[in-house]
Order: sequence, then structure tokens, then C-alpha cells
Amino acid sequence: MRRSLRGYLPIDQYGLIGNLHTAALVGMDGSIDFMCWPEFDSPSVFCRILDKDKGGHFVITPENCDLTCKQQYLPFSNVLSTKFLSEEGVGSVTDYMHRPRPGSRSHGYMLPWLMRTVEVIRGELTFDLECFPAFDYARAKHTLEIQDAGHIEKQHPSKHASEAEESIFQSVFMHWDLTEENAESFVGAQRAVFTPEQIEHHDGMGFTSNPADHVAQTAVYPMDLRFVVGCTGSGSCPLVRLEPTPHKSGLGDGVTSRFTLIEGQRVTFIMRTTPEYVASELAKTGVGAAEIEMYYVKYNPTLSMKFVERVLEDTLLYWLGWIRSCAYSGRWLENVERSALILKLLTYEPTGAVVAAVTFSLPEAIGDSGRNWDYRFTWVRDSAFTMYAFMRLGLNKEAKCYMNFVSKICRSKNPDGGLQIMYTLRGGREMPELVLPHLEGYRGCAPVRIGNGAADHIQLDIYGELLDAVYLYNKYSNPLSYDEWVDVRALVDYVCDNYDQPDMGIWEVRGQRQNFTYSKIQCWVAVDRGLRLVEKRDFPCFTIDRWRRVRDTIYEEVMEKAWNSEHEYFAQSYENKDTLDAAVLAMPLVFFCDGTDPRFIKTMRRIMLPPHRGGLTANNLVFRYNAMETDDGLSGEEGAFSLCTFWLAEALARASKSNLTMLYKAQVIMDEMIMYGNHVGLFSEEVDKSGKHLGNFPQAFTHIALISAAFNIDRALKTNHK
Repeated sequence: MRRSLRGYLPIDQYGLIGNLHTAALVGMDGSIDFMCWPEFDSPSVFCRILDKDKGGHFVITPENCDLTCKQQYLPFSNVLSTKFLSEEGVGSVTDYMHRPRPGSRSHGYMLPWLMRTVEVIRGELTFDLECFPAFDYARAKHTLEIQDAGHIEKQHPSKHASEAEESIFQSVFMHWDLTEENAESFVGAQRAVFTPEQIEHHDGMGFTSNPADHVAQTAVYPMDLRFVVGCTGSGSCPLVRLEPTPHKSGLGDGVTSRFTLIEGQRVTFIMRTTPEYVASELAKTGVGAAEIEMYYVKYNPTLSMKFVERVLEDTLLYWLGWIRSCAYSGRWLENVERSALILKLLTYEPTGAVVAAVTFSLPEAIGDSGRNWDYRFTWVRDSAFTMYAFMRLGLNKEAKCYMNFVSKICRSKNPDGGLQIMYTLRGGREMPELVLPHLEGYRGCAPVRIGNGAADHIQLDIYGELLDAVYLYNKYSNPLSYDEWVDVRALVDYVCDNYDQPDMGIWEVRGQRQNFTYSKIQCWVAVDRGLRLVEKRDFPCFTIDRWRRVRDTIYEEVMEKAWNSEHEYFAQSYENKDTLDAAVLAMPLVFFCDGTDPRFIKTMRRIMLPPHRGGLTANNLVFRYNAMETDDGLSGEEGAFSLCTFWLAEALARASKSNLTMLYKAQVIMDEMIMYGNHVGLFSEEVDKSGKHLGNFPQAFTHIALISAAFNIDRALKTNHK
């Protein structure tokens, strides 16, 4: 597969794999072009998506470029299969990171490994492997040592492989002859060890007072690459050798290999942090020899093809068992389940926090607009919406985990009693923004930023989104405890004290603070949900009269100060009444007003006009605002905002009680927007005029909006069909 965009793949030609600690993007050409290791917010090891020459990559692809590439997830899982089809043969690369399942036959705990199985299903294919890591955002040089992995022992198939009649392999990997008595396998004789230099940085990511954040965000660990070879039943085994190869970046040698596979042969490559390094770090902390030996037993098990098969099977069954709990059964089932699986991949298991996206600095516009941001943090807004999405799908365990995270951050509020708009995955508050000038950016779109300077923004809308999720958590998941209510009560009081202040808004503008309409709506939501909790749970609240007064004041204020009476629409802010903003589409979604309210209908119809007629919609794609006419502190254009398009579809469904044609329009927009998802159902933040993906990828916000729109359009369809 040839790369045509100045050496880059289109953003929408990637699939995502992960283990709830980190994730990787796998291109349709078999190349891993993005991976931070070992955590989501750790420095990158592969980052070719942001610099084709220096970023680092790990590719396994056929030598012959003249072939067809297909990519799909194995059913109900986050295991990714990339197929290469040609006249000479058909091959595939199966990519995944291990997830254990209860009762696992391999491990009841997670092996933090990147695993890639390459095989030929029909005929014969020659593959090229290139593994060129670029540690610490391509800032750290490394050394390469190719070690002798020891004596090669051929291994006969296990009872697990030959006798497990109900094995998932018999349905997913029917081309694997697991009953062939003469099939052999062996561990590769080589082990490539990449050892990066340790560089002290004094600014940017990791420069924080939070010890856990410092460790994760400065993690630059030695890694090794090993492989296991599977032979045919007749005893024919492929020859695989890793060759040291210089890389033009000058950061250090990588390894390459060219090997030929025939039908029935396969090779699994495994990349991980070297166990010797982890053991040495454990020893520094005073861990005894017995504990270190136990670490080796758990995390450095003896490799075999039998073991690899078990790890893959456990991973498949983990995802299958998880998605079985999804309660959605509507017309967009496949899309909703895929979105749920992606949201789960974006969840950081140790704390329950949800990253907005796994990537950083993918541009929102091709060119020099500078709209490139780091999304590897947890926004209160995005995570609250994710909590809502999981509860809608009946996945309450995830909602509970995030609620625990909310309780943690509520115990460390700002001095004024408020919350930050975003936190690190471990609840840290510092994420200094830094530009990496040595990376050219995706398709030359600099700057490449890590960290996020918006962390100290005032965005009052987060309180409405959070407290709406808390209200739904109390309603659909678990009753709030008294301690949790105390946190809620304090946040509502904070909103009552500050609702009339200007802020930076949901879109995190880097211009002037304004009284954004969406922020005021969400302040109303925050107070309203607090009042509802008092009414439903009889929680103590000595300021309830004030809450009611503030809630009603906000409502009247929005109706008076945000309404453009001349053009008849709700404006972006009190100050800019001539500016339209798609964020107000959320008004009926949060029950600020009914979808049939005449003022809202007029606003929605205005948004649905094309930009040259004063609207925000082109080809059924919605822009969040007109970037060329709005001062958001940045320059240039941007794409249509995927979240806003799903919001429009849902708003139309909620307005359809008075006009059934709106429900039909909602379905059309929903189906067309789903069409803009990539080949495996992933969505980025934005879509450009030609339908290409823009911005960080995949984005949680977009997948959340898809789930919400699907749920509510389905409900409208059922109501209107009665």
C-alpha cells in the first residue's frame, strides 16, 4: 500500500488497539505509526503519524505493494485484523494488546505486551518488517543489541490447541489447523533490545509536583522485540532473522527482516518493556529477591505458540464478555457497540478516568492554523458524557469507576471551591504545554504540542455536564452516598456564586472571555439537577431557596440576553449576538427547553442553513461556529465538528413530536454521519470538506454523541410508530 499524502496515511486509515493503559494506531498498510508507552500520556515510542522521517514506526507489510488491503476488528472485540490480498496469496496481521479474563488459562493479570501475529492464509507471501522506535517523542537516542535468545526447541501442539472443541479459535481462526498432530513451533533465536538514553527535561510534560504523573509522563524504558514461529503440519518452518539497520533519523538502529510464509505458517512478534529493567527498578525500591523472582514468573513467562494462542483467546473472550453487557438493541447496534468498545479502550483502568483521545497534535485543519492540541487527558466534560453513555448502555461498572474518580478530584478543589476543566489520568492538576519543534507535524502541520495550556481555563459548563451525569448515576446506577451528596452540594453552591462570570466556553477559545450561552445553559443544568436530587432523595439543603432563585434567574437571563430577536436565534454569547454556535443544539438534550419550543426550532433551522446563508451546515455536516468570522484567538479554517452533527440529529428527533419530517431528517443525518466513520467505525474530532478526518483520533466525544443520538432517535421512532 503506497502512502500518497507526503508520506502520511490519511487519519481515517487507522484502527486502534489497546489495553486500558495505553493504545496504538495501526494503519491499513500494517504499520504502527503511533504508540505512547507504557501509559496513554507517556512519551511516544512510535510517532510516524507526526513526523514521517523521525517519528518512529513498526511495520509488517507484504513486499509486493500491488495488492488490496482490508482491515476489520474480530467480532465483538478490539483485536484488529489487517488482510493483504493478491493473486499470489492472502496474508494477515493480527494486532492486539493483552487483556486477561476471569478464569484465564494463561494469566489472570495483564501482560503489558504489544502483540502482532503475521500469517499466510492462502498461497505464499513475502513480508518486510521494520521496527524503528523513536523514544521520548523522538528526542532520545538509543542503542540496539541483538541477543541470542538461546537454544531453539521445537514444540508440539498443546492439549489446549488440539482438544478445546469450544475454543473461540475454531470460529474465528478456522484456517489454523489446531488438530494437526505434526505441527511444530519454536521461539525465535534472537531478541532485539532497544535501550534509550535517559534525558532530564526541565519543562513540559512530567514537570509536575505529582509523583505518579512524573513517573508516567517521563517514562522512557528499554524495550525488547521477540518472536515465536509456527510451522506447517508437514514440518515446514519459515526462516526469520532480525537484522540491525541504521535509520536516517540518527536516533539509533532499528531492526528489519524479510521473510516468506506459506499457507499454515505464522510468526508472532512481541514487544514489551524489558523485564531486566523492571526488576532493577524494583530492586532500587528495596523489593526482595523472592518478590523479584515472582515478578519474573508472572511477567516473563516461557514463550510458546500454545501460550500465544491462549493470550489471544483470553483477550478475545475478555472483550466478548464485556460487550455482552451492552443493553442497546436498536437499528444502529453495530455502530453503538463499536463506539462502546472504543470508549472502553479510552478508559484508564487504574483510576476510571477517560482520555479525550489517545493522540496529540493531529491538526484540526491542514495548513498553518495552529489548531493542534494534546488530548491525552481527562476532561470533566468528556468523562461526564462518557459516564452518561455507559449508563445508557447498561454498563454501570464503568460509571461507578468514574464516579470514584470524581469523588477524588472533588476532594482537591481549587482554592475558590471550583474544579479544573481537565486533569491528568491520575487526578493531577499540572500539564504544562510544550512545543516540540523537531517534529514537523502531520503532513507538515506544525506545531506539535504536548501538554495542554487550557488546563487553567474557566469553563463553567463542566458543572452542568458533571452534575447531570451524577444525577443519572443516582437514578440508573447506584444511589448517592451522603459524602457524595456533600460534594454535589458544594459544587452547586459554587455555580450559584459564579454563574454570572464570563468564561472560555465549551470550545476552549483562546481569545477573550465571554458570557457563552452554552455555559449559562449548563449552569442552569447544574442547579436544576441539584434541586432534583434534593426532591428525590430528601438530601439536606439549607440553601434550596437560593438554588431555585438562581436557576430561574439563569433561565430568564438566557431567554433575554442570548436571544437575537432580529434574526430569531440563540446566539453564541451575550456579547456576540450576531454569532451562531452549534453548541446551543444541546438545549433540548439537557431539558433546558423542549425540542418543540418555537425559539429553539427557529435556532435549529438557522443552524441547518449553509454558511453562505448565515447557517452552520454544509452537506449535512455541522460546523461548531464560523471560524472565519469568529474571534477564537486562532487563525484559519477548521472542519465540520462531528459531535455537533450528531447533536443536530438528536435535536431533530426531540423536535419531531410536532413535525414527523424532522424525524426522517434525523435518520438521514444519522446515517450519513455514520457513513463518515472509517472502515472500522472510528470517528475523529472533525471532517473536512472532502470527507477526510481531521483532529485527534479516535475522539471520545464523537463516539459518545453517536451513542446518545442512536438511543434517542430509536426512542422517537418507537414512540411515533405506536
